[in-house]
Amino acid sequence: MNPAQPLLEPSLTDGRQSATALRVQRGVMRYLRSVHDMTCFAEVPLRNGRRADVVGLGCKGEIWIVEIKSSLIDYKVDAKWPHYKEFCDRFFFCKPPELDAGIFPEAEGLMVADGHWGDIMRPAAHDPLPGARRKAMMLKLARLGADRVHALMDPETRREDLF
Repeated sequence: MNPAQPLLEPSLTDGRQSATALRVQRGVMRYLRSVHDMTCFAEVPLRNGRRADVVGLGCKGEIWIVEIKSSLIDYKVDAKWPHYKEFCDRFFFCKPPELDAGIFPEAEGLMVADGHWGDIMRPAAHDPLPGARRKAMMLKLARLGADRVHALMDPETRREDLF
C-alpha cells in the first residue's frame, strides 16, 4: 500500500440505496433477527446476476429474500423481482409505512419496516429450494459473510464482489 494514500474505510452499503431504503433495511433486519432468529445479509449478489436487498438465513437453513421498495416509482420500474424467487424458500416485498400496500401483488409476501422495527403484513408462500440450490446459497452466504468481516478487519484486502 502506498503510505501517501489514505486508507478507505470499508462500507456496509454500496452507495445505491436511498435513505428510505436504508431505514427499511435496518428495521426489517432487526425484525428478522429478533422475531425469526435469522442472520441477515444485505445486498447479496446472486448467481443470475441479480442482487437481493436482504437475505435472511434461519437456524434450520431456511432462506428468505426481502425486496425493499422505498417508493411507488421504485416498485414500478423494477421488473427483476421474480428472478429472486429461485434463490429462496420465501419471498417478501418490504415497504416503508407511508407506501400504499395495495401496489404489491397479493400473491407475494409483504412486510413493513421503518428505521426501528418491522413486521409481516402478509405471509409469503413456502416454496422449498432444491437441495443443490440450497447448498450453493449456504456456501455463498458463508463466504460472503466471512469476506465482509475480513474487509472490515483489514480494508487493504477488500474484494470487489462484496456488494
